[in-house]
Amino acid sequence: MGLKFEMHEDGQTPLDEDEKEGLLFPWISTKGELDEAEQANINKAFLWVAERRKKFNAAEVITENFVRNLHKKMFGDIWAWAGEYRVTNKNIGVDKYQIGISLKQLIDDCNFWIEYKTFPEDEIAIRFSHRIVAIHCFPNGNGRHSRLMADIIIEKIFSREVFSWGTKNLIKAGEERAAYLKAIREADTGNYSLLLDFARA
Repeated sequence: MGLKFEMHEDGQTPLDEDEKEGLLFPWISTKGELDEAEQANINKAFLWVAERRKKFNAAEVITENFVRNLHKKMFGDIWAWAGEYRVTNKNIGVDKYQIGISLKQLIDDCNFWIEYKTFPEDEIAIRFSHRIVAIHCFPNGNGRHSRLMADIIIEKIFSREVFSWGTKNLIKAGEERAAYLKAIREADTGNYSLLLDFARA
C-alpha cells in the first residue's frame, strides 16, 4: 500500500498515564515503543488488504462495519478500544454523539458519488478520506486509518494505483506534514486540488 509511517523524533518520551488507557501491553512505556508496536500491527493490516486478490466492492467497503473492522485490524493488537468509537470529545472532530450519524451521512454520500460518478475516482477516495478524518471516529489513529481507506477505495474498487501521500512520514513534524496539513485545511474549505496533488505527489 502507499502509506509510510516512521517513529517520532521524541521516541524516548515517556507515555503519560492517560495515553496508556486501553494499551494491551504494559511494557510499552515510550512513544518510540508504541510507534514500533503500532507499525507492526499496521503491517498486518496491509497484508490482509494485499492478500485479498479479488476486488473489494463498494457495497463491502463503504460501510460502517468495514470502517470499524479496518481500524481494529490496524490497531487491535495494541489497543483495547480499536474499532470502537471514541467516547470523549476532542479539539478535532464532531461531537462524540454525532459520530455514528456523521459516518452514515458520509457512507451514503460516497455510495452516491460512486454510483453516479459525481467526481473523478481519485477525488471520490480523497473526499472520503478527508471527511472521515474530520469526523475523527476513533480515539487515535484516524489519519492513518483515513489514508488506508483511501488507498483501498482507489485500488480495490477502482483498480488504480494507491496514493503516494508524498512518500514521507506524515506523523513527524516537518515540511511534508506541513504541506499535508495545508492541503487538509484547503480541503476544509471545499477545495480539494492541493490534497489531490499531495496524495499523488
